[in-house]
Amino acid sequence: MTGPDDTTRASSADPTDSTPAAGVDDVLSLAAAASTTDGSPPFNDQALVELRSGEARVLGDRRAAALVRDDEAELAVHPDHRGRGLGARLVQTVLDATTGPIAFWAHGDLPGARALAARFDAVETRRLLQQRAPVGPRSPRLIDGDRLAAFRPGVDDAAWLDLNSRAFADHPEQGSIDQSDLDARQGDDWFDADDFVLLWRGDEVIAFCWLKVETGQPGEFYAVGVHPGHQGEGLGGAVVDAGLTRLAERGVDTAALYVEGDNTSALRLYAARGFTDHAVDVQWTLTR
Repeated sequence: MTGPDDTTRASSADPTDSTPAAGVDDVLSLAAAASTTDGSPPFNDQALVELRSGEARVLGDRRAAALVRDDEAELAVHPDHRGRGLGARLVQTVLDATTGPIAFWAHGDLPGARALAARFDAVETRRLLQQRAPVGPRSPRLIDGDRLAAFRPGVDDAAWLDLNSRAFADHPEQGSIDQSDLDARQGDDWFDADDFVLLWRGDEVIAFCWLKVETGQPGEFYAVGVHPGHQGEGLGGAVVDAGLTRLAERGVDTAALYVEGDNTSALRLYAARGFTDHAVDVQWTLTR
């Protein structure tokens, strides 16, 4: 959900409006405009992967559009068209097109999104913190025999997918990544295999740190995972330190990451490395 004042004048939207339905390019353009104005993207990477592949259902038009996937939705209103009730109209369109409970992500927890959630009696069900920290090289502490190595596309795919599914078994987005999702990410302009660091013990991948580096943006810890059978061995700290060192090598001065608001162990790990809260994403759930 995004867009200030979209709850105040829902009746001003013309129900006979014949603006063409949004296509992929329309949604990408809308996302770019909203991100520039709001300081946070309205759609996450998985939603955009599914937009391009045709898996995400697109509702709305170039002024206001929603991406619907299973029981989740993300929406944005173009900054030039806010204050006209399009946000409320779009939420209702999503509700009319779906059944059962549905969760809306509000990236940035903007006032307009919070007001929109209140209008529809949505309940906050998840809180995702974006944190940032200054970048500097660190020395990962490794157990004897462990080694760090860059991801090898086409060679390490299966090993990483297995680890990722185990590490994020309870995570609704990251844990569901499959080969097609991995292939799509490798096709993105920002992908660099040297920014994807795996920690090996023998012939098993037991932890990883995946970075996303884009010009003019903080270096993002796109995903950090540890095999559940190796929790408590300091592996998370080791791969995060490896990631910070890699960002320093790339000339990046600020690191960013997302962490669940109730993940106390991860919050402690990141706090020890200078990460502090920068923004928050909230998931609002509507039942009917």
